Amino acid sequence: MKLLERIKVGNLELKNRIMFPPLTTGYEERDGSIGERSLNFYTRLAKGGVAYIVIGDVAPVNTASPTPKLCDDRQIPTFKKLADSLHEYDAKLALQIFHPEYDVPGVGKMIMAARMAGMEAQKAKEAGDMETFNAKMAESQKVTKEAYGKLHHDMQHFVNEATKEQLEEIKKSIAECAKRAMAAGVDAIEVHGDRLLGSLCSSVLNHRSDEYGGSFENRTRYALEVVKSIKEAAPSLMIEYKLPFITKNNDGSDRGKGGLYEDEGVEFAKLLEKAGVDMIQVAQANHTGNMGDTIPPMGDVPYNWTLPIARKVKDAVNIPIATVGRVVSVEAGEKILNDGDADMIGYGRSLLCDPDIALKAERGEPIRECLNCNKGCVDAIQGRRYISCVLNAENGDEGTVFIKEGNGHKHVVVIGGGIGGLEVARVCAKRGYSVDLYEKEDRLGGQINIAAIPPRKSEIMRSVEYYEKILPTLNVNVHLSEECTKEAMNEADAVIVAVGAHDIELKVEGADSANVVSSWDVLSGKVKPNGHCIVIGGGLVGTETAEYLVANGHEVSIVEMMDKIANGESGTILPLIMKDFAKANVKQYVNTKVNKIEDDGKKVLATDTANNTDLVIEGDTVVMAVGSKKNLFDTEGVNKPVYYVGDCSGDRTADIASAIRSAYHAANEI
Repeated sequence: MKLLERIKVGNLELKNRIMFPPLTTGYEERDGSIGERSLNFYTRLAKGGVAYIVIGDVAPVNTASPTPKLCDDRQIPTFKKLADSLHEYDAKLALQIFHPEYDVPGVGKMIMAARMAGMEAQKAKEAGDMETFNAKMAESQKVTKEAYGKLHHDMQHFVNEATKEQLEEIKKSIAECAKRAMAAGVDAIEVHGDRLLGSLCSSVLNHRSDEYGGSFENRTRYALEVVKSIKEAAPSLMIEYKLPFITKNNDGSDRGKGGLYEDEGVEFAKLLEKAGVDMIQVAQANHTGNMGDTIPPMGDVPYNWTLPIARKVKDAVNIPIATVGRVVSVEAGEKILNDGDADMIGYGRSLLCDPDIALKAERGEPIRECLNCNKGCVDAIQGRRYISCVLNAENGDEGTVFIKEGNGHKHVVVIGGGIGGLEVARVCAKRGYSVDLYEKEDRLGGQINIAAIPPRKSEIMRSVEYYEKILPTLNVNVHLSEECTKEAMNEADAVIVAVGAHDIELKVEGADSANVVSSWDVLSGKVKPNGHCIVIGGGLVGTETAEYLVANGHEVSIVEMMDKIANGESGTILPLIMKDFAKANVKQYVNTKVNKIEDDGKKVLATDTANNTDLVIEGDTVVMAVGSKKNLFDTEGVNKPVYYVGDCSGDRTADIASAIRSAYHAANEI
């Protein structure tokens, strides 16, 4: 397998072609140094066989951004500990050095001034001086607002407003960071060619009139100077450059701003090689305000959509090329390598989902493949939380959460073959227990089979397909179209119930009318609605049902009690939904309470709670999508321990992440 072949990159020899590209994790300590959570996460990747691991967004200055930082010699030991840990598994460590697109010292001084004013205010309050307290609090709030206003402004304009002296200081800080990395035993530096450097390279964002603006030569000058400064400061380190390209959306519009168009990007690659760069990572340009442009969700763009550009860059240079972005499977990565389109494969979200891709590829074992749902990773980054794959209960807690050795031989019966029951079966079997899983339907997956129906959502079925592959290898006995008897439960050592939930209807007059149907029945194909559909409930299920109805030619109106629909949807997916809804003229009645359904389900009487006015919404079919309720399970007569996981385990039904985690932990404690 070419994916597992060794490769020489600069002065490094990598044991395989699998790369963990830079991802913001949120695992670092508050000062940006590498703590136990980061150490355990990256070490787990190394144990799984990853050859080349890049720590994303390492700042060379003390920014307010919650990213790793290597801006002080006192941080070197934490990075050395990480490098030493990865080296034990023959994994190489790279730091992606970046500088944010704002005046870091200026904003930092303003934030510190605001904090000092706040501290003085508190001291005045303790002394009973309320006049000083009020004045200092007002000062603190004013400076804080100005600081964040400056930060926001600079994100748009710093590329053009930064003085040559500021750029020189930034270049110096990057070189000093690389020098610290070399002292820490780090193997490589990845130059973050997006962000500030990408903004300077960009003909879209760069409007300077000095030697760093205007022509292609001028716009790329600073990036080449940064490469030179790194090579001088840390001559023993391999240098990789993340080269962002502005690509095209299906409608012909630009995707990304902070990078280069294709022709210039290929020419710049040649200059990078000449400057001594050892590897180029071809990537999507950022600076659009939507992380979905660089880390796209399922169904938005083709798999590995930047590969055609990577192929052109590879043809233009003689150094290795890395490709990233929706390379979900080992087979896809293997084809890219065999076709000669790239030399390294970046598995980012995929390695969050399954850190053992390399080991499993070598052994021929099933791999848990990423859904590209962006729920636990990208959403977390945007929400300033640490990342965690919805399918991997160990993410972020690798030092404390892992599958335990079983407590002797035990027989476990699992009731329900949805995502929770499937994870229970896997973990119990991995612990060495014998497992019988019962599913009353004729297929596994439960609600996943419904969730996969709306537009762009079919990739979610990879979650079920993994279990269909892995459970037979673990000798799990799967009983389809069969309900477990009490006798079978009592013959086991433990029973885990994962019977899921059922959809509910709104308790209003007319809800039982002939033209009122369930969203679950619509998505499963049991019911085919007519004409204009009024979807009651604008949560995730209601929104996805509306998408499905639009795709099937229906006019749609959505009625939601909250002030917006799709609350909780990924920020990378929501723009796609809204674009489709705008095109289809989907009417959204938010802050709207349903009072009654009339005319056999063809008229909904409601109240706009925002201004207390009555509404009449007319259509042909009412589709209920107001939520779900856990299924109850009769355990009378069962004399063995019973555990509940997933939807049926609490008062509130669970999403995939919650179902997986409740299942994992329950199975791990038996």
